Amino acid sequence: MVMVMVMPMGAAIVYKLYRALTYGVSPLAYLHLRWRKIRGREHPLRWPERLGRPSVSRPPGPLIWFHAVSLGEGMAAIPVIKHCRRLRPDLHILMTTTTYSAFEVIKNRLPSGVLYQFCPLDIPVAVDAFLGYWKPSAIIIIEGELWPNLIMGASKHGIALGLLNARVSTKSFKQWSGPLFRPLISLLLSKFSLIAPLSTLQAIRFQLLEASPFTINFSGDLKYVHEYDESEGDIGSIEDLKASLAHRQVWMASSIHRGEEKVHKVLMQKNPNLVTIIVPRHPQHGKEIAQKLQKEGEVVALRSRHEKLMPRTNVYVVDTLGELRQLYKLTPIAVIGGSFLPGLAGHNISEAAAAGCAVLTGPHIGHYSNMVSAMQRLNPKSVLQVSGKSELEEALSQLFSDARVLEAQQMAAKQAFCALSSGIVANVWNLLNFHVFRRALC
Repeated sequence: MVMVMVMPMGAAIVYKLYRALTYGVSPLAYLHLRWRKIRGREHPLRWPERLGRPSVSRPPGPLIWFHAVSLGEGMAAIPVIKHCRRLRPDLHILMTTTTYSAFEVIKNRLPSGVLYQFCPLDIPVAVDAFLGYWKPSAIIIIEGELWPNLIMGASKHGIALGLLNARVSTKSFKQWSGPLFRPLISLLLSKFSLIAPLSTLQAIRFQLLEASPFTINFSGDLKYVHEYDESEGDIGSIEDLKASLAHRQVWMASSIHRGEEKVHKVLMQKNPNLVTIIVPRHPQHGKEIAQKLQKEGEVVALRSRHEKLMPRTNVYVVDTLGELRQLYKLTPIAVIGGSFLPGLAGHNISEAAAAGCAVLTGPHIGHYSNMVSAMQRLNPKSVLQVSGKSELEEALSQLFSDARVLEAQQMAAKQAFCALSSGIVANVWNLLNFHVFRRALC
């Protein structure tokens, strides 16, 4: 007996409209990518991969495709890929990302033998070419990339689909719950064999969007899983920086967006020996931040220029990629940016906790509220969430003036991280094996 899945009429109409629209704009995709390349937002040589044109040969045999949009999701996928390589060396693995910045870092982190390409645009010609060439047995997507042409194309070819660290933002959930998108989203989610949500709230959202309860399984947050290796940053220069900071008070403001670097001045008045390490969320903003602070009278060193930290230097701006985990080891205090201005949604706090930093964050933390809540449930001191600039200044002043308070907060963060990170990769692997690979590789 053959079972045939009938596409709901509403979903069929919306998908056909989407496919027709994306087919219609396909001729403009080439010009769009060329423009992005000129602006430095696409790889200067490998940008045709975004049109589904491969740059390496596909080896014979079964292939698993892991896809992540940007750097954070890509780094979360690497431990699973390594685990897969250890347990199933017979499988070929293809990794894709969307952003050029993710490529620059992740290309040096992947195990030997893992293929790396840029993800195709979700236009029919690119997706069809990509799937036709690579012929993956399964596609594992990290977080929230629900591209209709890709998912429907995979389903048409009988390719199993899994969604790890699955999440839907509040904004997307409201949009997807509306009468226009809901049938299509429901259809797309029905194509997944596994959905591993980040939290109970996320699981409820997926169920409300009509994902099958049988596909929803918890595994833990992959962003808790950190594997340090010598390729992460320039180890020699990190050690030099550590020596320069040995007799200075230091704190770090990481993943900083424009306007979030303003606490330093007040703290300097109380701690003239203070060094602030600023790591912009987007490295290209580093020079802009440095110039602005220099005009205000600060003595700034810029990492991309290999400028040394001198006795009078009070701000060190790290405008490079891929070094954050190593840099956290240099500071006892980490303030995680992207959380102090309305409209922002926070960033990963677990890397700072793993390094043993006292962790502080602002009020606007988006889906990272689950991570903050989980750590605070284990120990309320593990993450200090402040309401704004003045409360942040007070908290930092206390940490600098009371070594016992600082040490207690550092220890709480480290212990909470260790408790939450245990066994996640094994859990993910077991779920993938049971729900995805068992079907895909039979």
